[in-house]
Amino acid sequence: MTHPIRPATPADIPALTEIWYQGWHEAHAADVPAALTALRTRDDFTRRLIGFDAGLHVGGPDGAPLGFVALKPDEINQLYVAPSARGTGLAAALMADAEARLAAGGTPIARLDCGLGNHAAARFYARQGWREEGVIEVMLDTSDGPFPLPVRRFTKRLSQ
Repeated sequence: MTHPIRPATPADIPALTEIWYQGWHEAHAADVPAALTALRTRDDFTRRLIGFDAGLHVGGPDGAPLGFVALKPDEINQLYVAPSARGTGLAAALMADAEARLAAGGTPIARLDCGLGNHAAARFYARQGWREEGVIEVMLDTSDGPFPLPVRRFTKRLSQ
């Protein structure tokens, strides 16, 4: 199945908020401190989505996206797909788009972080050629300020 990837539009934000809110709580809420889960509200996800600006790409129709990938300068910061689009190849298409954009921007080695308990995502990243480097502590963006959390770091060489 072909999945065209495009920049997000303002019309996409409500659907993306719901995909991210549901997906994050499904994948992470049981494995992170309750204080972090309490901060992960729909408003918090909307705020963070808007902050990605041009780094946010989606798959799916305008106003009804089925998944998204969000970049920061040398990293894939977020990758989520709606349950209805899982297994369709959309996640791989989003990953390929992100890797191409990072490489085009001059990033030789990209990184991404994965929740310690998110084994399905870790397996997906490995299938996409990403290499697990170990556990590190990162400072997550929250509406209450930075929040420290241990995560699994993955890297991938994008260019020689």
